[in-house]
Amino acid sequence: MAGLNVSIAFFFLVVGVCQGLRRLSKRLLSPGAYGCLARELAGSLQLCSSCLELRMLLEIGPWGGGFGPDVVLTLLFFLFALHGASFDGASANPTVSLQEFLLLESNLTATAAKLLAQAAGMGTGWAFTKLYWSWELTHFHLIQNLIASECSSSIHTSLHHAAFVEGTCSFLFHLVLFKLCQSQPIYRVPALAATVTFLTYIAGPFTGAFFNPALAAVTTFRCSGNSFWDYVQVYWLGPFAGMLAALLLYQGNIPRLFQKNLLYSQKSKYKIPKARVGAHVEDDEPRHKRKGQKSRSEPRA
Repeated sequence: MAGLNVSIAFFFLVVGVCQGLRRLSKRLLSPGAYGCLARELAGSLQLCSSCLELRMLLEIGPWGGGFGPDVVLTLLFFLFALHGASFDGASANPTVSLQEFLLLESNLTATAAKLLAQAAGMGTGWAFTKLYWSWELTHFHLIQNLIASECSSSIHTSLHHAAFVEGTCSFLFHLVLFKLCQSQPIYRVPALAATVTFLTYIAGPFTGAFFNPALAAVTTFRCSGNSFWDYVQVYWLGPFAGMLAALLLYQGNIPRLFQKNLLYSQKSKYKIPKARVGAHVEDDEPRHKRKGQKSRSEPRA
């Protein structure tokens, strides 16, 4: 358990460093530069470092530390809850940034800056974690350094099935994100953490359940077993297609590309009760006729 305690301390260290980076950059940078660059860089660094350490525990922990996947899944839930509470609005996920662009919530320049910051943050997180592993503070890290050059692909199924799995995970994640976008953080953060944990538990044995193109690129693209184009299909095109499907199902259209709603009819906010109007007119006609008849019959009397 000593190795596990060191990993937990590393998680808190990473969160503390990234939180300090966020506070410092918020003071030094303009709100626009902070939102597009520093916030995304810090969030991506935090996410990448935590997930690399967690992946190491998942691979080595069962036979090197005597604990099972339940420990890693529990850590995953608490980590993503901590990320959601500390990210300060950052997504650290290219599909989320592209979704904001397609929803007209972000322009092209801001989206490109976010994608670059996410790539830089993931790369920095990978280098930082590799440096931390080189210190070999636990026997987990010693084993990790020995097998690092022989890492294998996370794809353990056919390419089409793997792309479908990643796309489905992205589809479900973005649907939950749409549903909870207006919720209070006290409800949104644990719900998203539970969603990520559940999807990782279900899809992890097939693809690793990244559904984050930047995280997958820095984590598994360098491993042998599949080509670069195979990884692109599974970990880039799959999540992007899942995000588009979720956007179309939830919105009915893609505002950046077209305004017409393809799935849902646009109903007027104010409805005119036609049946009542018709009935009212029909009821009025006999009254007018009766009055007219009465007025015409009165002179005859």
